[in-house]
Amino acid sequence: MPSSPSPSGGGVGGRGMLPPSKPDNPHPNPSPEGEGLERTHRPVTLAAIAGAHGVRGEVRLKLFGDDAEGLRAYTHFDAGDRRLTLKSIRPANQGAVAAFAEIASRDAAEALRGTLLTVPRNALPPLGEGEYYHHDLIGLAAVSTSGEALGHVVAVENFGAGDILEIERPAASGKKPQRFMVPMTAQAVPAWADVVTINADFIA
Repeated sequence: MPSSPSPSGGGVGGRGMLPPSKPDNPHPNPSPEGEGLERTHRPVTLAAIAGAHGVRGEVRLKLFGDDAEGLRAYTHFDAGDRRLTLKSIRPANQGAVAAFAEIASRDAAEALRGTLLTVPRNALPPLGEGEYYHHDLIGLAAVSTSGEALGHVVAVENFGAGDILEIERPAASGKKPQRFMVPMTAQAVPAWADVVTINADFIA
Protein backbone atom coordinates (compact mmCIF):
# COMPACT_ATOMS: atom_id res chain seq x y z
CA MET A 1 0.00 0.00 0.00
CA PRO A 2 1.08 2.63 1.64
CA SER A 3 -1.24 0.96 3.59
CA SER A 4 -1.88 0.80 6.98
CA PRO A 5 -2.94 -0.02 10.18
CA SER A 6 -3.44 -1.73 12.26
CA PRO A 7 -4.88 -3.19 15.42
CA SER A 8 -4.35 -0.01 17.35
CA GLY A 9 -6.91 2.16 15.83
CA GLY A 10 -4.24 3.14 13.52
CA GLY A 11 -4.98 1.07 11.23
CA VAL A 12 -2.26 0.95 9.14
CA GLY A 13 -6.98 -1.91 9.99
CA GLY A 14 -5.59 -2.01 10.17
CA ARG A 15 -4.15 -4.11 8.25
CA GLY A 16 -1.10 -4.12 6.19
CA MET A 17 0.27 -0.80 6.51
CA LEU A 18 3.11 0.24 4.47
CA PRO A 19 4.12 1.08 1.83
CA PRO A 20 1.56 3.15 -0.13
CA SER A 21 -0.97 1.68 -2.48
CA LYS A 22 -2.34 2.96 -5.73
CA PRO A 23 -5.71 1.98 -7.19
CA ASP A 24 -5.81 0.23 -10.54
CA ASN A 25 -5.77 2.84 -13.32
CA PRO A 26 -4.92 5.51 -10.76
CA HIS A 27 -6.74 8.80 -11.04
CA PRO A 28 -5.97 12.11 -9.38
CA ASN A 29 -6.69 12.16 -5.67
CA PRO A 30 -8.91 15.20 -5.07
CA SER A 31 -6.74 15.83 -2.03
CA PRO A 32 -3.24 15.10 -3.34
CA GLU A 33 -1.59 16.83 -0.43
CA GLY A 34 -3.39 14.54 1.96
CA GLU A 35 -5.69 17.22 3.39
CA GLY A 36 -8.33 15.52 5.46
CA LEU A 37 -6.34 12.30 5.44
CA GLU A 38 -3.15 13.22 7.26
CA ARG A 39 -4.41 12.77 10.83
CA THR A 40 -0.86 13.65 11.69
CA HIS A 41 -0.92 12.68 15.34
CA ARG A 42 -2.97 9.52 15.03
CA PRO A 43 -0.74 6.55 15.90
CA VAL A 44 -0.01 3.98 13.22
CA THR A 45 0.88 0.48 14.42
CA LEU A 46 3.87 -0.99 12.58
CA ALA A 47 4.65 -4.03 14.74
CA ALA A 48 3.96 -5.86 17.98
CA ILE A 49 6.39 -7.48 20.38
CA ALA A 50 5.80 -11.23 20.22
CA GLY A 51 8.21 -12.20 23.00
CA ALA A 52 11.88 -12.44 23.96
CA HIS A 53 14.64 -13.66 21.67
CA GLY A 54 17.74 -14.93 23.44
CA VAL A 55 18.95 -13.67 26.81
CA ARG A 56 20.25 -10.19 26.01
CA GLY A 57 16.97 -8.32 25.66
CA GLU A 58 16.28 -8.79 21.96
CA VAL A 59 12.60 -9.17 21.03
CA ARG A 60 10.71 -10.98 18.31
CA LEU A 61 8.43 -8.70 16.31
CA LYS A 62 5.22 -9.41 14.45
CA LEU A 63 5.14 -6.97 11.53
CA PHE A 64 2.04 -5.30 10.13
CA GLY A 65 2.62 -4.74 6.45
CA ASP A 66 6.17 -3.39 6.32
CA ASP A 67 9.31 -5.51 6.36
CA ALA A 68 12.24 -5.36 8.74
CA GLU A 69 14.24 -3.20 6.37
CA GLY A 70 11.46 -0.63 6.24
CA LEU A 71 11.46 -0.26 10.02
CA ARG A 72 15.08 0.89 9.97
CA ALA A 73 13.79 4.30 8.90
CA TYR A 74 12.34 4.86 12.38
CA THR A 75 14.59 5.71 15.32
CA HIS A 76 11.90 5.66 18.00
CA PHE A 77 8.65 3.79 18.58
CA ASP A 78 5.90 4.51 21.06
CA ALA A 79 5.16 1.42 23.14
CA GLY A 80 2.21 2.09 25.42
CA ASP A 81 3.33 4.59 28.04
CA ARG A 82 7.02 4.43 27.09
CA ARG A 83 9.27 5.16 24.12
CA LEU A 84 11.71 2.66 22.69
CA THR A 85 14.90 3.50 20.79
CA LEU A 86 15.74 1.08 17.97
CA LYS A 87 19.34 -0.18 18.05
CA SER A 88 19.16 -2.92 15.43
CA ILE A 89 16.68 -5.02 13.50
CA ARG A 90 16.98 -8.02 11.19
CA PRO A 91 14.56 -10.26 9.30
CA ALA A 92 13.46 -13.46 11.02
CA ASN A 93 10.99 -16.24 10.40
CA GLN A 94 7.49 -14.71 10.23
CA GLY A 95 8.68 -11.29 11.34
CA ALA A 96 11.85 -9.70 12.69
CA VAL A 97 14.20 -9.63 15.64
CA ALA A 98 15.02 -6.23 17.14
CA ALA A 99 17.11 -4.72 19.91
CA PHE A 100 16.01 -1.58 21.76
CA ALA A 101 18.21 0.54 24.01
CA GLU A 102 15.71 0.39 26.86
CA ILE A 103 15.42 -3.42 26.92
CA ALA A 104 18.49 -5.08 28.40
CA SER A 105 17.35 -8.50 29.62
CA ARG A 106 15.18 -11.43 28.66
CA ASP A 107 12.81 -10.70 31.55
CA ALA A 108 12.36 -7.11 30.37
CA ALA A 109 11.68 -8.33 26.84
CA GLU A 110 9.13 -10.89 28.00
CA ALA A 111 7.36 -8.23 30.09
CA LEU A 112 6.61 -6.35 26.86
CA ARG A 113 5.04 -9.32 25.07
CA GLY A 114 1.97 -8.11 23.18
CA THR A 115 3.02 -4.44 23.24
CA LEU A 116 2.17 -2.53 20.05
CA LEU A 117 4.88 -0.38 18.46
CA THR A 118 3.50 2.78 16.88
CA VAL A 119 4.67 5.97 15.18
CA PRO A 120 2.74 9.19 14.47
CA ARG A 121 1.06 9.35 11.07
CA ASN A 122 3.33 12.22 10.02
CA ALA A 123 6.41 10.01 10.51
CA LEU A 124 5.42 7.80 7.55
CA PRO A 125 7.11 8.32 4.17
CA PRO A 126 5.36 10.93 1.98
CA LEU A 127 2.85 9.72 -0.58
CA GLY A 128 3.09 10.11 -4.33
CA GLU A 129 0.26 11.24 -6.58
CA GLY A 130 -2.66 8.83 -6.39
CA GLU A 131 -1.17 6.81 -3.51
CA TYR A 132 -2.82 6.19 -0.15
CA TYR A 133 -2.19 4.47 3.13
CA HIS A 134 -4.80 1.95 4.27
CA HIS A 135 -4.58 3.71 7.61
CA ASP A 136 -5.96 6.88 6.03
CA LEU A 137 -8.99 5.17 4.51
CA ILE A 138 -10.15 3.19 7.53
CA GLY A 139 -12.79 5.08 9.45
CA LEU A 140 -13.69 7.47 6.62
CA ALA A 141 -17.35 7.99 5.80
CA ALA A 142 -18.49 6.46 2.51
CA VAL A 143 -21.00 8.13 0.18
CA SER A 144 -22.34 7.28 -3.25
CA THR A 145 -21.70 9.46 -6.29
CA SER A 146 -25.25 10.74 -5.83
CA GLY A 147 -24.51 11.83 -2.25
CA GLU A 148 -26.22 8.97 -0.38
CA ALA A 149 -24.61 8.14 2.96
CA LEU A 150 -23.43 4.51 2.84
CA GLY A 151 -21.63 4.04 6.16
CA HIS A 152 -17.88 3.98 6.77
CA VAL A 153 -14.75 2.06 5.78
CA VAL A 154 -13.96 -0.67 8.32
CA ALA A 155 -11.16 -2.53 6.54
CA VAL A 156 -8.96 -2.64 3.45
CA GLU A 157 -8.42 -6.18 2.22
CA ASN A 158 -6.23 -7.59 -0.52
CA PHE A 159 -6.67 -11.17 -1.70
CA GLY A 160 -4.10 -10.89 -4.49
CA ALA A 161 -5.98 -8.93 -7.16
CA GLY A 162 -5.80 -5.45 -5.63
CA ASP A 163 -7.14 -3.59 -2.63
CA ILE A 164 -10.79 -3.96 -1.67
CA LEU A 165 -12.67 -1.61 0.66
CA GLU A 166 -15.06 -3.11 3.18
CA ILE A 167 -17.92 -0.75 3.98
CA GLU A 168 -20.22 -1.11 6.98
CA ARG A 169 -23.71 0.32 6.62
CA PRO A 170 -25.48 1.87 9.62
CA ALA A 171 -27.46 -0.72 11.57
CA ALA A 172 -31.21 -0.71 11.02
CA SER A 173 -33.38 -0.79 14.12
CA GLY A 174 -33.02 -4.17 15.84
CA LYS A 175 -30.66 -5.53 13.21
CA LYS A 176 -26.92 -6.04 12.89
CA PRO A 177 -24.87 -3.73 10.64
CA GLN A 178 -24.46 -5.03 7.09
CA ARG A 179 -21.22 -4.86 5.11
CA PHE A 180 -20.30 -4.89 1.44
CA MET A 181 -17.04 -4.75 -0.50
CA VAL A 182 -15.88 -2.46 -3.29
CA PRO A 183 -12.71 -2.76 -5.39
CA MET A 184 -10.32 0.15 -4.91
CA THR A 185 -10.26 1.12 -8.59
CA ALA A 186 -10.82 4.39 -10.41
CA GLN A 187 -14.14 3.09 -11.75
CA ALA A 188 -15.51 2.03 -8.36
CA VAL A 189 -13.97 4.71 -6.15
CA PRO A 190 -13.63 7.97 -8.11
CA ALA A 191 -12.49 10.00 -5.09
CA TRP A 192 -11.14 9.58 -1.57
CA ALA A 193 -10.37 12.61 0.54
CA ASP A 194 -12.42 13.60 3.55
CA VAL A 195 -14.88 10.90 2.47
CA VAL A 196 -14.72 7.88 0.17
CA THR A 197 -16.96 8.31 -2.87
CA ILE A 198 -18.30 5.09 -4.41
CA ASN A 199 -19.80 4.66 -7.85
CA ALA A 200 -23.45 3.63 -7.47
CA ASP A 201 -22.93 0.73 -9.91
CA PHE A 202 -20.65 -0.97 -7.36
CA ILE A 203 -22.87 -0.62 -4.31
CA ALA A 204 -24.33 -3.90 -3.03
